[in-house]
Amino acid sequence: MLKREWSRIQSKKTNMVNFLKFKKIYFIISGTLITLGLLSVIIWGFKFSIDFSGGTNIEYKINKNIASQEVKNILSKNKIAVLEYSQKNNIILVRARPVNEQTERVFRADLEKTGVTVTPLRFETVGPVIGKEAMNKTFVAAGIAIFAILLYMSFAFKGYTFALAAVLAMVHDFLVLLGVYAIASHFFGAEIDPLFVTAVLTTMSFSVHDTIVVFDKIREYRRTQGSSNIEYFANKALTETLVRSLNNSMTIVFMLLALVLLGGSTIRFFSLALLIGTITGTYSSPFIATPLVVWLEKKRVRKNSR
Repeated sequence: MLKREWSRIQSKKTNMVNFLKFKKIYFIISGTLITLGLLSVIIWGFKFSIDFSGGTNIEYKINKNIASQEVKNILSKNKIAVLEYSQKNNIILVRARPVNEQTERVFRADLEKTGVTVTPLRFETVGPVIGKEAMNKTFVAAGIAIFAILLYMSFAFKGYTFALAAVLAMVHDFLVLLGVYAIASHFFGAEIDPLFVTAVLTTMSFSVHDTIVVFDKIREYRRTQGSSNIEYFANKALTETLVRSLNNSMTIVFMLLALVLLGGSTIRFFSLALLIGTITGTYSSPFIATPLVVWLEKKRVRKNSR
């Protein structure tokens, strides 16, 4: 009987995957992605929606085609400072410096004088002061979220190492998302808007949620089997939770991928940001947060043993 039990324990050890053996590869991959992303941010920057930069969006549907240059001449005549102009499938979209309602009405009337029928689809104006206030509130919201997560995890796991590792992994996800979105902004016109902020905060919560599942397993093993070998417990926790995490994430990935490919223009980039966040969050929990917490815990133990 003892022999069978020993064989069962050895079998469990054999089935355990040593994920942390490749931690240097994980950090190289993440470092490369973050570096390329930050270079994209520095070189190309972002396109901000009027919610943050201030300005006016004018969107019209016309019954027949009209030359773009003719529309631009009418815009110039009405002293509308155009930041961006597009015309596709009888839809005219103008993004400009703040425009009042009277100027918009005159512009629409001048456009109709060319013989086209204009149907207003959107007219929205945000002042630069409101845009700056929205930007400040975004940073405050992100700061509060990070502080709350740090505080909660420090209390839940009775130590700063687990909380710090989770927050660093969350910052990793944020930087990757920011970099990829800068590329999407440059090549595909993605804008930083309130929906992007929603995607960022959702990514942060998703990242921590997945990380807590792994960390809770590690804590359970340390409580029941002692706290001597955290690397062994971390590999064991990853082996038991990784497949479940992947299955859970893939259902979200497929849904978001469908929205990116087939969804409307208003939610496409929001779905893209969520898709990037879901993938990076699934990756960072086992391959960034877990190696970090093992390293921090070993460092803490060495410090206390002196």
